[in-house]
Amino acid sequence: MKFTIDKHEKYVIIQPHVELLDGDSAPKIKLEFLLRNSGGQRNIVFDLSHVKDADSSGLRTGLLAHRLCKAAGGVFILACANQRIKNLISVCKLDGVLTVAPNTAEAEDLIFSKELEKDLRGATEEG
Repeated sequence: MKFTIDKHEKYVIIQPHVELLDGDSAPKIKLEFLLRNSGGQRNIVFDLSHVKDADSSGLRTGLLAHRLCKAAGGVFILACANQRIKNLISVCKLDGVLTVAPNTAEAEDLIFSKELEKDLRGATEEG
């Protein structure tokens, strides 16, 4: 399974090159999330622009990444999800858990606003 990994200072974008997130692709994706998170990346954007559909195994990878990022003080964002995947997220009642952005630029904006908020909170606590 191929990925495009785009590392930035405050976040990483992981883009799988598969059409279906399912039980076959999920273990490889989970491993990639674990590697990036244990390597110090607390903010992960999962770019779904190549993904056309997902099943429950595919969605569970998003939940794992969400927990990993949250535990590290970061955020996990699904970007570029099509309507079919958004509907699946809604049906599974995960729309209140997973953060979804229409594109990677908006995901980046969300990350920077969270990081700025953290910095301001830290400065307020110190001062």
